[in-house]
Amino acid sequence: MEITVVIPTLNEEEAIGEVVGGFVKRGYRVLVIDGNSKDRTREIARDSGAEVVIQSGRGKGQAIAEAFDIVDSDILVLVDGDGTYLPDEVEKLLDPILKGKAEHVVGNRFANFERGAFTRLNLIGNKLLNMFFRFAYGVDLRDILSGYRALKREVYKSVELKKSGFEVETELTVETIARGFRIVEVPITYRKRGGKTKLNPLKDGFRIGRTIYELMSRYSPARYLYIFGLVFVIAGILSGAFVVYGWFHRVTHYLLAILTALLIITGVQLVMFGLIADFIFRNYVEFRKELRRLKEMMESERRL
Repeated sequence: MEITVVIPTLNEEEAIGEVVGGFVKRGYRVLVIDGNSKDRTREIARDSGAEVVIQSGRGKGQAIAEAFDIVDSDILVLVDGDGTYLPDEVEKLLDPILKGKAEHVVGNRFANFERGAFTRLNLIGNKLLNMFFRFAYGVDLRDILSGYRALKREVYKSVELKKSGFEVETELTVETIARGFRIVEVPITYRKRGGKTKLNPLKDGFRIGRTIYELMSRYSPARYLYIFGLVFVIAGILSGAFVVYGWFHRVTHYLLAILTALLIITGVQLVMFGLIADFIFRNYVEFRKELRRLKEMMESERRL
């Protein structure tokens, strides 16, 4: 299989040579998408054996979307250019794809990270965002924000990336799930970054959390409706408690009683709609998986 390693960069002259050289040494084609670095990132990348393309837009997400249009290899590997990931571990990500176990593989940084690789705030934020993702989508992934990934052509050519920043990993994960592709995690090493990180823990963390929630309405409608339904039901229970409390004290709240009923009825209906949406969504995903399985079987028989 033809494999291309894609590295989005912005001012990574300290580590890019080691990263590119590590993959070139192992025989992989390397493509660097550079976001108009002000240092020697592009020159060092070329000298180390990479093809370099200057990014047409801005942001990591836009760079990755641009790479998806350029590359046409059987497998595309995504990795950051800051030296936090080990080129020697790329086979760990490729193995599940080559064995037919997955179409998208994510490197789990929490399996083995160096001391200082995460600040306390980053570590807590990552854990919370991953918990939120598991609740929102019902998929047991532990590191959706990892920058080390491997994807088959059918995945990276079919996903629609609209986020231009650090939210791209979340969007890429959700797109994979929504389109019925198999996604798995493998343990990897995560090293301490040499220079200053470009990620703002609070600002970018908020954007990632908002992205998880926004995409939930498109790709996990059931849980999106569950949340709204739960809010309505809780509001109805609280207002109902106030109505009952007033009734015991010989005070009648007719209008509030009507509002209580409306809130609870609306909440229950939203939950019911969520159940129906979840049933439709899961059947849609299974249908796409079955179509893909049949297609692979037909291609295997054709080759034989």
